[in-house]
Amino acid sequence: MERFKAFWENFKQNKAGLVGLFLLMVLVFCALFAPMLAPYDPTLQDAKMRLVVPFFVEGGSGAHWLGTDDLGRDILSRLLYGARISLTIGVVAVGIAVFFGVIFGLVAGYFGGLIDMLTMRFMDLMLSLPSILLIIIVVAILGPSLTNAMLAIGIVGVPGFARIVRASVLAEKQKEYTQASKLNGSSHGRLMFVVILPNCTAPLVVQATMGFAGAVLEAAGLSFLGLGAQPPSPEWGAMLMDALQFITTSPWTLVFPGCMIFLTVMGFNLVGDAIMDALDPKRS
Repeated sequence: MERFKAFWENFKQNKAGLVGLFLLMVLVFCALFAPMLAPYDPTLQDAKMRLVVPFFVEGGSGAHWLGTDDLGRDILSRLLYGARISLTIGVVAVGIAVFFGVIFGLVAGYFGGLIDMLTMRFMDLMLSLPSILLIIIVVAILGPSLTNAMLAIGIVGVPGFARIVRASVLAEKQKEYTQASKLNGSSHGRLMFVVILPNCTAPLVVQATMGFAGAVLEAAGLSFLGLGAQPPSPEWGAMLMDALQFITTSPWTLVFPGCMIFLTVMGFNLVGDAIMDALDPKRS
């Protein structure tokens, strides 16, 4: 509890981090209460209400605050339900990356030698390819869907976490508390998961927060290319793809989902930077 209080005292001094935290809290609120906040079913089509302009534009309809898309679907409702999809993407993709990244990094850093060399050269091989290209390759093999997109994003994120964990393990296993536990007869499993791993969590938290932003952005990119969420899913990237043809005639169909992606990614990045500063041991 004392460590958390110290962390919070450092975190709240970062104004940008507080802005990011507020944005994420709004996102979580929208995702949790989307069924109560959304005025319409996000997949409900109404040809008579096609491309209705937002209420703040002349001729706008009060029934659709942010207007409608080319199929007459309420954009506000789709944005709210899209928040659920974005959070799900972040949790699943980052969860996959953290789980396998921790396993590979922990084993490589702890045992060293040939195991370390083979594991990290494989991670380097994955890092040598552009991440979006590797994601597209995995999705192309598995087939276009939101589930496969999350799996691909998670797989591509593994090397980053593995390298961070390995570096932390190499430092922690040389410290006195680790050596003392080893002399007391602790097993390899206990040394890795009970003694060393809890002391490697600080960089993992920072990387995971940044990973959320990357996962949301990459998933939106895949959906925009038609490789992620499939119609009629109200995913923000898919909404951008559907609205691209109306960029000159009905720009609001493009602007609102684009703004949601921007604000979400910015929120995670701001919070990640603030967490990194708050956990900095050199901070006075």
